[in-house]
Amino acid sequence: MADKKIMLACAAGMSTSLLVTKMQEAAKANGKDYEIFAKSTADIDNELAADVKPDVLLLGPQVSYMQKEVKSKTDAAGIPMDVINMMDYGMMKGDKVLAAAESLMN
Repeated sequence: MADKKIMLACAAGMSTSLLVTKMQEAAKANGKDYEIFAKSTADIDNELAADVKPDVLLLGPQVSYMQKEVKSKTDAAGIPMDVINMMDYGMMKGDKVLAAAESLMN
């Protein structure tokens, strides 16, 4: 089982797929064993109710309007969350987004 579970959430879970790949590459290059995956925002409740919850949840910038609603849910579950930096998202900087996730988990 992975050391940490990092969830990215966006409108449909599709646009973050490339970013997930970039983050997985950065984690592997740093010798980290992380499960990194993307889901639709509609799946957030299911993931937060799962037996093995994510260690951190990052929202795609295109759904940042949901931050307040999602934050109340992640706070209740004891999981840190934030919105992915728009520039890092647009440039697909997996290493930067991974570093942001790691800083939230520490």
